[in-house]
Amino acid sequence: MSDEPQQQGSAGRRGWAPREPQDTPAGAPADTPGQTAAAGAGQGGEGAGAGTGAGAAKAKKPKRPKRPKRKGWRRIFPTWRMVLGGFILLVLLVVGGFMAGYMLVDIPAANSAATKQSNVYLYSDGTQIARDGEVNREKVPLKQIPLVVQHAALAAEDRDFYGESAVDPKAMLRAAWNTVTGKGKQSGSTITQQYVKNYYLGQEQTVTRKVKEFFISIKLDREVSKDDILEGYLNTSYFGRNAYGIQAAAQAYYGENVQDLSAAQGAYLATLLNSPNAYDVATHPENKPRAAGRWNYVLDGMVKEGWLSKADRAKTKFPVPDEAKGAAGLSGQRGYVVKAVEDYLTSNKIIEEDTLAKGGYRITTTLQKDRQDAFKKAVDEQVMSKVDKDGRKADRNVRAGGASIDPESGKVVAMYGGIDYTKQYVNNATRRDYQVGSTFKPFVFTSAVENGSVTQDGRPITPNTVYDGTNKRPVQGWSGGTYAPENEDNVDYGDISVRTATDKSVNSVYAQMAVDVGSDKVRDTAIDLGVPENTPDLTASPSIALGPSTASVLDMTEAYATLANHGKHGTYSLVEKITKDGDEVELPEQKTQQAVTREAADTTTAILQSVVEGGTGTAAQGAGRPAAGKTGTAENDTAAWFAGYTPELATVVAVMGQNPDTGAHTPLYGALGEPRINGGAYPARVWAQFTKAALEGKPVTDFDLELEQGADEPLPPPATATGGDGDPETGGGTDGGPDTGGNQDTGGTTNGGPDTGGQNGGQTGGPDTGGQTGGQTGGQDGGTADGGPTDGGTDTGGPTDGGAQGGPTDGGTATGGPTDGGTDDGGALGGLTDG
Repeated sequence: MSDEPQQQGSAGRRGWAPREPQDTPAGAPADTPGQTAAAGAGQGGEGAGAGTGAGAAKAKKPKRPKRPKRKGWRRIFPTWRMVLGGFILLVLLVVGGFMAGYMLVDIPAANSAATKQSNVYLYSDGTQIARDGEVNREKVPLKQIPLVVQHAALAAEDRDFYGESAVDPKAMLRAAWNTVTGKGKQSGSTITQQYVKNYYLGQEQTVTRKVKEFFISIKLDREVSKDDILEGYLNTSYFGRNAYGIQAAAQAYYGENVQDLSAAQGAYLATLLNSPNAYDVATHPENKPRAAGRWNYVLDGMVKEGWLSKADRAKTKFPVPDEAKGAAGLSGQRGYVVKAVEDYLTSNKIIEEDTLAKGGYRITTTLQKDRQDAFKKAVDEQVMSKVDKDGRKADRNVRAGGASIDPESGKVVAMYGGIDYTKQYVNNATRRDYQVGSTFKPFVFTSAVENGSVTQDGRPITPNTVYDGTNKRPVQGWSGGTYAPENEDNVDYGDISVRTATDKSVNSVYAQMAVDVGSDKVRDTAIDLGVPENTPDLTASPSIALGPSTASVLDMTEAYATLANHGKHGTYSLVEKITKDGDEVELPEQKTQQAVTREAADTTTAILQSVVEGGTGTAAQGAGRPAAGKTGTAENDTAAWFAGYTPELATVVAVMGQNPDTGAHTPLYGALGEPRINGGAYPARVWAQFTKAALEGKPVTDFDLELEQGADEPLPPPATATGGDGDPETGGGTDGGPDTGGNQDTGGTTNGGPDTGGQNGGQTGGPDTGGQTGGQTGGQDGGTADGGPTDGGTDTGGPTDGGAQGGPTDGGTATGGPTDGGTDDGGALGGLTDG
């Protein structure tokens, strides 16, 4: 056989066949390598068939079983390998991103915003109202800032400043979480980050800016000292009142240099760092409790950190700042408008306060120049022209505020903030620290109709529902204790309809109505109409009806505009358009909703028309248009209000008393030459003049009302309301009725109004006598049996009941009466406001 390898043939197996085995020569080893290999191959062939050969076991290991596929719910969870791999990848990305950011972001030069631009404010027609002034900033070295002032800033903003890193990721995450979950917008920034934002970057709330701020803060913290950063922070922060830096703030709020500030003053300025607009108690007196709380937080923090002793802390008193002085370029009404617009933009989160302060915005307001001028003219002619500061001490305290809104659009078309922004800094149209008085009563009635309320004995509440108007009548159905409010001048009205009780502003009736409706429901209705939910003293109790809450003039205008708009409410707007560098800033969409039913709003309008036609607001008839309105007086006569509307315009006017030196609220007794100021006098006259001018040339339109069921059903006159010499409303006889009077219902020769008898009323002894001849015989003919000191009889006869001297009760030529005299002022003295 040949020595060459044989190729396999018919077996069908590819490869080379082994040589034929040969005999082993004598003396040769039994197992040569070749033989062993041949033998192994042969055995392997046999083993392949049997599956038991040792060589096969070594050459071919059994395959491991495949991992079973994940099924069902397990498929949605990643394996631990995936989690680990993802985590490692994330760490690499974060580290890489951090390194890249740190290398790529450099510390820039100071931003251009460090030199503030101006904001431009325009009327709705594009006419310029104002351009705010140059930036007020003065840099001082840290060594000139008292240590106690430095510590106050740290206690307010970053107590761990000297021991922490430039950024605080934990605080940033916490702030982001609080913002997302609605717990309030927070920055989570350290002082270093705030300084970087102020000095190197801008105020834009963008991711890019926050990333840059993060890396620049880290670099800056490595390159400069903590003292340098604190110095820069205190010199660039905005404190309000156009004051940038601690030195400018010390001058703006206390007229002091920074080195002369006390611990209490330093703590107050540190309070402003959080939100200047929210804590300036001179600009917003209603914010004092809030500011005091923040001020205490700062001082307590200083004690906790060992920066202020407990003894020194105990001696500190809240340092009320000086009244602000407006910039000369913002004199007149311009400064009030600018401040109101700033408040509107920041409170509605349209632009951040510090961002707006940097300037560069062009802001078109909703204010209309002709109506703005008309408002100022009306106040000047009806109120300010009567002021005699030299002759009457009380005239030093007279202030006025007003606002007007288009009910359909919700746009503020005019606003009166005060005599001059550079002289009286606080805007009287937006401040929230004077009681609204009886201008709140219509909201009680609106709520009654809205909720289908009934009296204690189950009668539906309509304009004709009769209530007991007895003075100091305890309210029924109130579980919070005894409450028995006085009527104005302690007048007993007896049984009286809701309509007449509104005309005369009867406290006992409206306090009971608030209980019948539910004082919590009354509060809800007021809020739905437009009164802010956080208005001070807007409490759910019977007294809510008498108006102890301190909503602003603008707030009340918004609520009355809702009534004028048939119950549809849309938050007022003061800004029409905003641009910066040609780009338009997005404004919130004005949404209107049905706050109360049309029947509730319109029925309220109907009874408020009665107030103007024959109640305490007759002076509003001077507008020459169909009108609805209500008078009001704050406690102790510190403010007098008139709130009213036509179908086209809702306007509120208030005259206020405030000591110019101390800022304290003062009664208006003796001001403007009157014993007292009430809503039916000066405020209603301003309202009438402004409304007439504002609507000049517009067609006269009447109210289109849809009333609640039973609202226009007349009630039969009381059995005792007879006598006199005129129609069924003449009164007379022994007891008379609340709407008495003679055949002309004209009252006295000067101001004796619609409830004061006719030309000869006094001769027949009606309870509301007066007129040209009435008072001279009223005593003899008024009757001695039923005539009381209020409505005629032995205590009011003769010259006391009209005539030459006029009576304190029923109006007349000279002095009028506090109860029934005319348009809430009857004669020269006028009535005792309106409750």
